[in-house]
Amino acid sequence: QVQLVESGGGLVQAAGSLRLSCTTSRSMFSINAMGWYRQTPGKQRELVAAIHTRGSTNYADSVKGRFTISGDTPGTTVYLQMNSLKPEDTAVYYCAADQRIPSSYFTPIFNSWGQGTQVTVSS
Repeated sequence: QVQLVESGGGLVQAAGSLRLSCTTSRSMFSINAMGWYRQTPGKQRELVAAIHTRGSTNYADSVKGRFTISGDTPGTTVYLQMNSLKPEDTAVYYCAADQRIPSSYFTPIFNSWGQGTQVTVSS
């Protein structure tokens, strides 16, 4: 089971930036994909961004052009750079891993989760 630990959440004003980090116990190059989800009370968890082991990325429409998912060279830290933050980005953000062996297809099934980190954007 991949262990995931998020950090970097906090309180920021609208239009500001934050970078979330997710440290993994296994390199993302040995698993299929990594991702970031977010959740607010009473709502379903939403996929924000995902990155395939081969580098392809995808984003929720609501964050395209503002958020960037990336990984470091060893593949043991995945980042979510969040710019131009809006109050509606306020949520608990979770790191997720698709632990399956890498495939050619970017159709992640996330099956391991971190504990979450709170992001609050004030207006």
